[in-house]
Amino acid sequence: MTNAMRQRWARPAAAAATALGLFTLLAAPPALAERISHPVAEFTGIDKITGRIISFDVYMDETVQFGALQVTPRVCYASPETEEPKTDAFVEVDEITLDRKIRRIFTGWMFAESPGLNAVEHAVYDVWLKSCKQETDVPPPEEAAAQES
Repeated sequence: MTNAMRQRWARPAAAAATALGLFTLLAAPPALAERISHPVAEFTGIDKITGRIISFDVYMDETVQFGALQVTPRVCYASPETEEPKTDAFVEVDEITLDRKIRRIFTGWMFAESPGLNAVEHAVYDVWLKSCKQETDVPPPEEAAAQES
C-alpha cells in the first residue's frame, strides 16, 4: 500500500473515531446528584372497614402504630428538586395478631412515585409511602417521651 493510499484510508477512519467519541460523549447519561436522606417518612394508610384514609409521619427507626400494623422506616431518600422525583424508603411493617403476637408482614423498599408497587396490602389496612420530609409537626421521639413524663 502506498503512502497516498494510507492517507486516504486514515482520514475517514479518524473522522469516524472522532464522530464515535463525540456520540459517546453526547449519549452518556447525565451525572445524577446525590440522593438526599430525610429524617421523616410520610405514609398514607387506609382502613378498609371504615374507609378512613389517614396520613402520618414517622421518624427514622421509630415505630408508629396504624390499626393493627406497626410501621418502622429505616431510611428515606429523595432526589434533589432539580431532578426527576424519586422518593423511596426502606420500611418494616409488623402485624399485631389477635393473640397479641407480632408477625413481620413486610420488609423492603416502598416507592412514592409507584405506590402500588410495594405497598403493604393487609386484609384490613393498606399502607404506602407518600413522601420523605426534613420537618414535621410531630415532636421528635425524645421530646414526645419527655412530654409524657
